[in-house]
Amino acid sequence: MSIQPVSRRRFLQTTAASGALLALGFALPAQAGQEAVLQKVEPLGIGTELGPYILLDQNGKITFVNPKPDVGQGIGQAMAALLAEELDVPLETVIIVQSNGLAKYGGQGVGGSNSVRSRWLPMRKAGAAAREMLVQAASARWAVPVEECSTENGRVLHKTSGKSLGYGELVAEAAKLEIPKSPALKDPKAFKILGKPLPKPDVPLKVTGQAVYGIDVDVPGMLYASIERSPVIHGKVASFDASAALKVPGVKQVLQAERDIRFKTVETVAVLATSYWAATQGRKALKVVWEKSDHASVSTDAYFATLRELSQQPGNDYPGNAGDFTKTFTEAPKKLEAAYQTPFLAHVPMEPECATVWVKPDGAEVWASVQSPDGVIRELAPYLGLKPEQIKVTVPFVGGAFGRKSYTDFVKEAAFLSKKTGKPVKVIWSREDDLTQGPFRPGMLNVLQGGLDAAGNVMAFHHKIVGGSLGHQNFKQNFKTKADSWASEGMNHEDSPLGIPNVRRSHVLAETDIPITFWRSVYASTNVFGHESFIDELAHAAGKDPLDFRLSLFKNEPRFLKVLETAAEKSGYREPLPAGKARGLAIAKSFGTIYAHVVTVARGKEGIQI
Repeated sequence: MSIQPVSRRRFLQTTAASGALLALGFALPAQAGQEAVLQKVEPLGIGTELGPYILLDQNGKITFVNPKPDVGQGIGQAMAALLAEELDVPLETVIIVQSNGLAKYGGQGVGGSNSVRSRWLPMRKAGAAAREMLVQAASARWAVPVEECSTENGRVLHKTSGKSLGYGELVAEAAKLEIPKSPALKDPKAFKILGKPLPKPDVPLKVTGQAVYGIDVDVPGMLYASIERSPVIHGKVASFDASAALKVPGVKQVLQAERDIRFKTVETVAVLATSYWAATQGRKALKVVWEKSDHASVSTDAYFATLRELSQQPGNDYPGNAGDFTKTFTEAPKKLEAAYQTPFLAHVPMEPECATVWVKPDGAEVWASVQSPDGVIRELAPYLGLKPEQIKVTVPFVGGAFGRKSYTDFVKEAAFLSKKTGKPVKVIWSREDDLTQGPFRPGMLNVLQGGLDAAGNVMAFHHKIVGGSLGHQNFKQNFKTKADSWASEGMNHEDSPLGIPNVRRSHVLAETDIPITFWRSVYASTNVFGHESFIDELAHAAGKDPLDFRLSLFKNEPRFLKVLETAAEKSGYREPLPAGKARGLAIAKSFGTIYAHVVTVARGKEGIQI
C-alpha cells in the first residue's frame, strides 16, 4: 500500500490512460441509521455528489480516494484495509489518494472518533460489491456457475478447471454489470487484514524525514508570516512601529492584518519575510500598542469563580433522567457532595498551526494541515468572495490535530495576507502562539451529589456540569437549548447507564469569551474525571471495594461488566500489594467505546509514582 498526494489533474490523466475502469462511490446517509448507497460513477466527474471512490483499472491497479485526512491516526490505512479485506486483495496493492475538499466526496472532516465507525459498513460493502461484480464477469466469460468461483489476492479462481483471471482482466466486463444491492460480507473469522497488526507505509517516510507536512510546503515566491496577536482577548491595534522590524534582513513588509475567529474578527500585525527566521526576528523587533479591550478583565480565576457561583443553580436537564433525585437525596441516610475542576488546555500538536495560501484573481490554492478540507472551502469561499469550486485544498501529512485543526483561523490569516500582497503566504504559529491564543479545551466544573442507603447502595445520583459550551460558542445557530448535548460526553445516560433508581444529569451553561473548541475527547476528558472520582468516593463511603461497587452499578450492563472484569483480570487487580502501593480503576464510555483503566501507584520520596 502506498500513500500518494496525487493532484486532481494527474489523477485524471492516470485514470483516463488506463482505459476500461470500474469506479464505485457511495452517497453517504443524510441521517444516522440510513444506509449508504453504492453507485457506479465517472471518475472525478463534475457534480457527482458521492463519497469515497474505489477505482480498478485494466492493469489491476486499485486506487482509493480517501475522504478523511490522516492526522496521525492512520485513518487512510484503516479505510483502505476495510476495502482490501472485502475486495480480497493484499493491502499493499491499494494506492491511497487524499481527497481535496470538493463536495463530490461528501463530508471530509475527521473528529469525534467517527471515521471508522461511520465507514465500517459502507467501505466493506463497496469492496464486497466490486468483488461480486468481478466474480460475475469471470463466471460469464468461463460459462460456469458463480458458485464455482472464488477470489484470492486480486484474482478470480475456478477450482475445477484451474483457471484464474486477474481483476484487471475483468474490469471491462464488470463495469457493465449492475451493482449488487446487498453484497455478502465476509465472516469476521475469515478476516485476513482486519484485526491483524499491519505495517504503516507512512512510518518510513516520517522517520527518514521524507514526509511532507504542512509546515514543509514550499511554493516558489512565497512569503513567510509571523503574526503578533493581542495579549488580551479581542484587543485592538492602537498603533505599531515597524521601523526596527523592517531593518531585519529578509523582512519585506509589515502590515495590520486580522484573525477571523468564528463570529468574531480581531486585529493583528503581520511581519512578512523571505524566511520564517527573518519573520520571527522581525516580529520580535516590532512594537505594537494595544487598545484596552472590554475583555481585559477576563481571566481563568474570574471564570472559575463565576462557575462556582453558577453551580448553585439546578441546571438544565439532559434526557434520560429517572426517578425523583431531589426527594430521594434529601431522605438518604448518607449524603456526599463534591466538585472537580478541570482547566483550560491548549492542544499542543507537534506540528503547530500552519497554512500556505495563494489567492489569485480567479481562485485560491491552499496547502494546510487541517482536519476538514471541505470545511476550509466552506469557510474560505465567503471570506474571499469566491465560489467553492474556485478553491483547491491540498492536505499534506498532518503532525497532530486533536480538534485544534478543525478551526480554520490560521488558514484565513494566510488567505488575508496573500490577498493583500498578491503572493503565496505561509503562516506558521509559534509554540507560544499555540499555548496562549487558543482556542482551548473548555475549563469545567463538575459538581456531583450522591445519596446512599443504610446498606451502602446508591439511592440518588446527580452529575451537574458547569461551564462553557463549545457548541453554543462555535455553532450557536444549531443549539437552541441551554443543555449542550455535546457537553454530556462520558456522563449522559447512554455513556453511563448506572443502575441507580434516581438519577439526574444537568448542565449550567456559562457563556465565555475565552475561545474554546474540540480537544481530543473533549468533554469526556473533563466529565469522566469528575464522574469516576466521585464513584470512588461513594465506594469509600459505602465501605466497598471500588471494583465491586462498580460491578453492582453495572449489573444489568453486560458489556460494561465484561470490560471491568477483563481489566481487573489482566491487571491483577485482586492480587495483594505491598505497603506503600495502591490500585485505582475507572470505567467510561465515549464515542461508542467502553474502556477501563487500572493504575498502580506508589508513594515515593518525590511524591506519587505511577
